[in-house]
Amino acid sequence: MRVPMPRHYLMCPPRYFAVEYAINPWMDPTVPVDPERAMQQWTELRDTYRRLGHLVEEVEPQPGLPDMVFAANSATVVDGRVLGAKFATRERAAEAEHFRRWFVENGFQDITMPQETNEAEGDFTWTGRVLLAGTGFRTEPRAHAEAQEVLGVPVISLRLVDPRYYHLDTALFVLSEADDEKPAQIAYYPEAFSPGSQQVLRRLFPDAVIADADDAACFGLNAISDGLNVVLPVEATSLAEKVAARGYEPVFVDIFELRKAGGGPKCCTLEIRK
Repeated sequence: MRVPMPRHYLMCPPRYFAVEYAINPWMDPTVPVDPERAMQQWTELRDTYRRLGHLVEEVEPQPGLPDMVFAANSATVVDGRVLGAKFATRERAAEAEHFRRWFVENGFQDITMPQETNEAEGDFTWTGRVLLAGTGFRTEPRAHAEAQEVLGVPVISLRLVDPRYYHLDTALFVLSEADDEKPAQIAYYPEAFSPGSQQVLRRLFPDAVIADADDAACFGLNAISDGLNVVLPVEATSLAEKVAARGYEPVFVDIFELRKAGGGPKCCTLEIRK
């Protein structure tokens, strides 16, 4: 029987959300964005977490930073240790300091700002035992070693090869974390990864849920699981059926407007693990 575990999330309202530039294949500044609809969708996502029993805190959005809503890219927190972000693109660089200040103001003492480029939970995924670390488009391979030193956890490097899935969290998510009794279970889209990384994933997670191209294209893998409830985009019906068959409960949200900037539920959600 699967049991949900209470989570602690940090999110940022999309008050200044817009698509003003293109730093991934999903972004097109010529396509209109509805800021009001984006705020409604984000609010429903936040309220969904709260209905599921999770703690959600918010960081204040800043003008001139339209992608700040994608909080997952701004820090990685394991056992209360905070590794900040160093963005690969100048458009988002200033976000890192605003999130660092939030952690300082909220009593976190073990905070490290990185020397190497890393986009935090965009490319770092905690499984309960090891940190899966993506590279290929944003996070530098050297950042993987830095994360291991700062967070004190083993790191497994994975190479992304499809520019549509430029962050690890667009191609893989953890359904249930490992504990003393069972290994972690994940879902992922194999074609987003290099052949060698696909072999690594098969070895580490032989019981993984395998997503298809349609699952990936609607950002179905940019999902959040508490060990029972899986929050994922409303279009990800095939993936929902697959995780339901494994005993999880799909919870659908509409993230259509936010997807115009290449983001989904996980992109909006930074998990704080104390």
